[in-house]
Amino acid sequence: MSFRLSPLIVLCAVLAGALPLGAQQKGQYMPGQFGLNAGVMPSTGFTYQNMEINYDTSTLNDSKGNALPAKPSLNLWVVENWLIYATNAKFLGGKLVFAIIVPTIANGSLTLEQVNFSGTTWGIADTWVQPFTVSWHLNRADIFVGDAIDVIMGTTVYLTKNKGTSANIFTDWEVHGQKQGTNGTYKSPGQAFTDEWGVGQVLPLSKNLSKLLQIGAIGYDQWQITDNGGTFALTGPLGNTIILPANTLPY
Repeated sequence: MSFRLSPLIVLCAVLAGALPLGAQQKGQYMPGQFGLNAGVMPSTGFTYQNMEINYDTSTLNDSKGNALPAKPSLNLWVVENWLIYATNAKFLGGKLVFAIIVPTIANGSLTLEQVNFSGTTWGIADTWVQPFTVSWHLNRADIFVGDAIDVIMGTTVYLTKNKGTSANIFTDWEVHGQKQGTNGTYKSPGQAFTDEWGVGQVLPLSKNLSKLLQIGAIGYDQWQITDNGGTFALTGPLGNTIILPANTLPY
């Protein structure tokens, strides 16, 4: 049994987090994590992986991607701690992998001048549990399919024999249940489909290949498949609470 920190994946996360990314309010899955090495799973044993993601936006879109009149100032910083266990057990020719993200620490701030609202908060976000994953390591590709309540799939295709250049695609189909809110409200975010893609290049930093640098271009697309359900509470400038249908919210 071994514990390993994957510097290649951490570097990808840092590079991605350093760039401004458009963001929407959504359910549990946060896009921008699998643009590179989308289909790669660790070797057999335990692996700890740290990933940090930052979103900073001043636009808010509805479920169809249209900009809303509200001009928020939103900043979100998330720290994910991945625990991954890759087994020697085989299923359909691939190895079984289990993963959990815990704890996930989130810090966010939101300002909405239209309703005189401003707030900052931090805490422990939802736990991501991935109890079933099958990973295939092929000559020129790495592929995995997993179930984490969401249905996910990642593929990395190596464009060169030394596997230095890769093309990547990741997909996530997200389904949500009802969640209780404050003031007697509840919410059920609509189903969502996300794809992430990227092209990467690995550069050796040492002759024995013990140190590698990966650079690349990544992006994602996201669609809300079904409408939001439930209600939400909005506190107005006079302190009164208004209960509104959740389908008036952007996703």
